[in-house]
Amino acid sequence: MSTDQRIAGVELSDAQSWDLLRQALVGRLAVIVDGAPEVFPVNHQVDHGSVVFRTAAGTKLAAALGQRVAFEVDGYDPEMATAWSVVVKGTAQEVKGLYNVLDAFELPLLPWHSAPKPYFIRIEPTSLSGRRFEVTDAARSAVSPGPNRHAADE
Repeated sequence: MSTDQRIAGVELSDAQSWDLLRQALVGRLAVIVDGAPEVFPVNHQVDHGSVVFRTAAGTKLAAALGQRVAFEVDGYDPEMATAWSVVVKGTAQEVKGLYNVLDAFELPLLPWHSAPKPYFIRIEPTSLSGRRFEVTDAARSAVSPGPNRHAADE
């Protein structure tokens, strides 16, 4: 990476961005609720160039259905001292139709807790962006687990 790329980061290709989306265990769904932004963590799967997640009835579902949303995943690679972020923007639609729902049930998309999540939601992307950047030495030392990292909190 050049000095400018280390400072500003590098834009990821669509293929790289989709690959990182596939690898991420959890992402964050951003919606507007009563005129204010809300963010919900969700596990997800990439399916046919879209992002699919499950949910129950409630605020998240009501705020997302038929609306423009943003979905973000990020990560940190301590060996390479780089961080990355991928953002998908698009419209959230309930997966409907017998064959579409059956296909969604085939995805390895299981709720993390025992409450039922009967709704499959698909984010059809209108934009995809990804960025990778080098993490500064100061930030690396702040996130590196040291032997006494949280000793004061115990």
